[in-house]
Amino acid sequence: MKTKKSIRFYTCLSILFCIIYIFIAVKPLGTEYQFTPEWKIDVTSPNIKEQKDDSSLIYFKLGQTMGYFTEDGDVTNFVTYPFKSSISDYFYTSYAANNKSAKFYTPDGTLVGAIDTIGFPMIDKNKIFVFLPGGNSFAYCNPDGTKKWDYSGYSPITAFDSSEVGCVVGFADGNLTEFDNDGNIIQSFEPGGSDYSVILGTAIANSGKYIASISGQNKQRFVIAQKKNNQTKIIFHKFIDSTHIHQELVAFTENDEYVFYNTKDYLGVTNLETLKNYQIKLKGHAISLRETEDCVFVLTKDKNTYTVYAIETPATLLGTFTFDANTAFIQTKNNQLYVGKDSTISKITITKK
Repeated sequence: MKTKKSIRFYTCLSILFCIIYIFIAVKPLGTEYQFTPEWKIDVTSPNIKEQKDDSSLIYFKLGQTMGYFTEDGDVTNFVTYPFKSSISDYFYTSYAANNKSAKFYTPDGTLVGAIDTIGFPMIDKNKIFVFLPGGNSFAYCNPDGTKKWDYSGYSPITAFDSSEVGCVVGFADGNLTEFDNDGNIIQSFEPGGSDYSVILGTAIANSGKYIASISGQNKQRFVIAQKKNNQTKIIFHKFIDSTHIHQELVAFTENDEYVFYNTKDYLGVTNLETLKNYQIKLKGHAISLRETEDCVFVLTKDKNTYTVYAIETPATLLGTFTFDANTAFIQTKNNQLYVGKDSTISKITITKK
């Protein structure tokens, strides 16, 4: 009789334990991402299709070719050039080694004007800059290509970035200078902390609230600076143990929530609200960063081997894929990733479940 009671007791206890375990241990399933290939096109012999809505176009540059295509894979403009070029969602131009003037066009090929300043043009979104002969000065142009203002420093320019509110320039002597769109200097400072203070990479947040940079050798340093009450304050810094002399990628996310920076061994990520820092191991040197609605994609290069990293912010690595190519790029729009490889472009749709 005692045996039956014992069995009944332990059976009830086991059932009760299972019920409690289910309620305590159960966890919601994590977010899953599905990457679906959509199409692949060859841009060497494109079937050009007219597209009047420039806002829906995606630009590309592969080797000595550039142009625009749609989300459906239709090439709307295809241009070859012999030396150098610059392209954005708004304009494109090409120029020679001894460039004195460069015509620039809208995505549909309509001539806008001529960049009449001697030097190498750089188009960033709807802004036109020209890096002037000598390497220590640059100009900012009006929408028609004429020079609006320029600036000459004493040291070579080694890093540059712009946003809607202005631009930031890094120099070989370790100086960082921020300008507004009228050419006024907002702040100028040296991150310091190294034996050799050259600025290797810099970025300005879309809001203009932050500037970030990688600078120096022995030791190399990553810095985030913020201007408050007319004073520049370094709000975060980190010494980097393994360094090399390359121009380094530094990029803020569109919402100014995170800043990414490349080092020899890893991709760093800093949350701008908490200033918590993360690291993601990378193979190769990061050359491009693009965002979709849910992910950040980073393209790295190691000789002729390219790797694409898919990252859920701040630092969850979702996956990677690698390919060999002579030239490559990544672009994003909405929740689509576009990968260029030599003469082809592929579309991948990202779905969150």
